[in-house]
Amino acid sequence: MRLRLDLSYDGGGFAGWARQPGQRTVQGVLEEVFQRYAPGAAGGLTVAGRTDAGVHASGQVAHLDIEGDADCADLRRRWNGMLPADVRLTGVRVAADGFDARFSALSRRYAYRVSDDPAGPAPLRRHDTLGWRRPLEVDALRAASEHLLGEHDFAAYCRRREGATTVRALLRLDWGRGDDGVLTATVEADAFCHSMVRSLVGALLAVGDGRRPVEWPAALLTRTVRADEVAVAPPHGLTLLSVAYPPDHELAARAAETRRLRSVPIGKGDI
Repeated sequence: MRLRLDLSYDGGGFAGWARQPGQRTVQGVLEEVFQRYAPGAAGGLTVAGRTDAGVHASGQVAHLDIEGDADCADLRRRWNGMLPADVRLTGVRVAADGFDARFSALSRRYAYRVSDDPAGPAPLRRHDTLGWRRPLEVDALRAASEHLLGEHDFAAYCRRREGATTVRALLRLDWGRGDDGVLTATVEADAFCHSMVRSLVGALLAVGDGRRPVEWPAALLTRTVRADEVAVAPPHGLTLLSVAYPPDHELAARAAETRRLRSVPIGKGDI
């Protein structure tokens, strides 16, 4: 049986999602609990998006294969009773046929929170909101963001990994200022390469505070290697909000298509 797990966590105390020797990670903490109480868990967790150290999640998704039947409500209660307070299972259910948390996903959506208040972020939000010392112009942020939408090679904004493409389809990138004065960037793509969201935010903040022209972030898309002049925004302002999936009857086809795309040579659609 395959279980779909919906997760939230405060990334401040973790060295990222992926299991690492000698490091406290979200995957490591979860799998330790599953090993203690999981009816025939087979293998490890498969996650929709591996978040970096310090990045939070309110809508992460993973799957776990187990043997036999399970009472999902009971599993959720027991597992949450053993998990630390900075990671929660918000949902446990039997996955639909063909579901793969990673390969069936259509898109991932993140939010990045920034306060340009001279006093800094509100004390209760300091762990998920970046404090920016310069005033930020929302119109400039929006104008620069619009030119980045669509499918591009985001090599200038990614830490390249061997055998992986940096071509991505950026579906949404917009900014809004809330009633509390905090600016939030909402970013959605079919997938993201390493450090892409924080690099995009870092480049756009340089536009928003007047240090770079509106055209600068899009001009970097001509680069084939990472742009050293792009500052990577700190991780604590970033939260994975949600993962989108197709209807149940399309899950298997989506997973197969994603795997096929990942098998093509670099630059030919591996998302």
